[in-house]
Amino acid sequence: QVQLVESGGGLVQAGGSLRLSCAVSTNIFSFIAMDWYRQAPGKQRDFVATMTNGGRTTYTDSVKGRFTISRDNAKNTMYLQMNSLKPEDTGVYYCRGTSYRDYWGQGTQVTVSS
Repeated sequence: QVQLVESGGGLVQAGGSLRLSCAVSTNIFSFIAMDWYRQAPGKQRDFVATMTNGGRTTYTDSVKGRFTISRDNAKNTMYLQMNSLKPEDTGVYYCRGTSYRDYWGQGTQVTVSS
């Protein structure tokens, strides 16, 4: 059974940094792409960033220049480095792996205080 497990969330002041991790229980190359999404309280789950197996990355406009998605293929782990955090970055962050179907992690809470 494929599992994705996020970690690294927490409470941070505005302007601070966090690094999220998404550990995958299978070979990370079994996914065509891996993504980060986030869900703010009372809102829908929104796309944050994606990285394909070829290394191509895409970010939502609000995080460009502040967030960096990366992966360590040897560790089957994806990361999201988040710098210059803002209160509007608060939410539950989920990783997703896409193959013939989507696999989601359970999420990790990020809270940015002003």
